[in-house]
Amino acid sequence: MKTQSFVIKNKVGLHARPAAVLVQAANKFKSEIKLEKDGNEVSAKSILGVLSLGAEKGTVVVVTANGVDEEEALKTIEELVNNNFGDPE
Repeated sequence: MKTQSFVIKNKVGLHARPAAVLVQAANKFKSEIKLEKDGNEVSAKSILGVLSLGAEKGTVVVVTANGVDEEEALKTIEELVNNNFGDPE
């Protein structure tokens, strides 16, 4: 199991489009991937779960991946966060 914290940097946070990008990426992996914010944990493979976190710009989100491709999953999510989920700034 691998865990890493990320700060949401894009100015609109994890609204519908970035959340959908995250969920699509998470669903490509066999590993179980969870997001946690303020004690609330959801599956990164669930659009409703991700949206329910209400992660705004500056929010710290802890990502936990557990499975055969956990390292690749965390690396992919890190790239998404660093690239603002493809949102132009």
